[in-house]
Amino acid sequence: MPLTSHLYELRRRLIISVIAILVGFIVSYAFSEPLFQLLAAPLVEVLPEGTTSLVFIGIIEPFFTYLKVAVVAGIVLASPVILYQVWAFAAPALYEGERRWFLPIVLISTLFFLLGLIFAYKVVFPFGFKYLMGFANAELRPELSIALYFSVAIKLLLAFGIVFEIPFFMTILARIGVTNAAFFSHYRRYAIVIAVVLSALLTPPDIFSQLMMAGPVILLYELGIIGAKVFGKKEQSSDETEDKDSEG
Repeated sequence: MPLTSHLYELRRRLIISVIAILVGFIVSYAFSEPLFQLLAAPLVEVLPEGTTSLVFIGIIEPFFTYLKVAVVAGIVLASPVILYQVWAFAAPALYEGERRWFLPIVLISTLFFLLGLIFAYKVVFPFGFKYLMGFANAELRPELSIALYFSVAIKLLLAFGIVFEIPFFMTILARIGVTNAAFFSHYRRYAIVIAVVLSALLTPPDIFSQLMMAGPVILLYELGIIGAKVFGKKEQSSDETEDKDSEG
């Protein structure tokens, strides 16, 4: 196909994806308030006695917060359509063997991302918010803005979703022969330092949230090493190489 045809096909796939997101947004906006309540539930459950709800400090803050909730939920609802459009655009350019692996890779990558979101919501949110609310006392009462909470919650969810992709991509790199388990093991100490730095950059500025991310990142790195060992590209022995050379 000429370049213009590729660009036309890309535009068509993008338009379909945008339409799917718009439809998902419209549907989600009707449920934006209960969706936000679901997102805020881990924090509301650990609010100090006497503090029963979140607040808004700007007259349009609830509207824009619910709008953002609907956008995020709309993208989630449209994700199957978006993933299919990615597959449909890339498939014609792939060989049969590559085409066989492309869709499973996309689906598994999505699964790891969702596992990261679930871990953040079910584990990090309850423990992290309970720890942070422990600083409240008679003189220091929390007044929590819904917009600021949404911003923190979404950043944490996205950060953990991305972090949970680590073992998957390590395994893929080892599988295609770019690197191997020995390489990852050799640079383990540097990975730990990077995990701590990334946790400081991606999470709120408190030590508990940073540890709640750095710990899983290190464990996921170790899981990636195991995946690279088990599924990585096997190196040919010298005898096999000589046999192939002699056949050639």
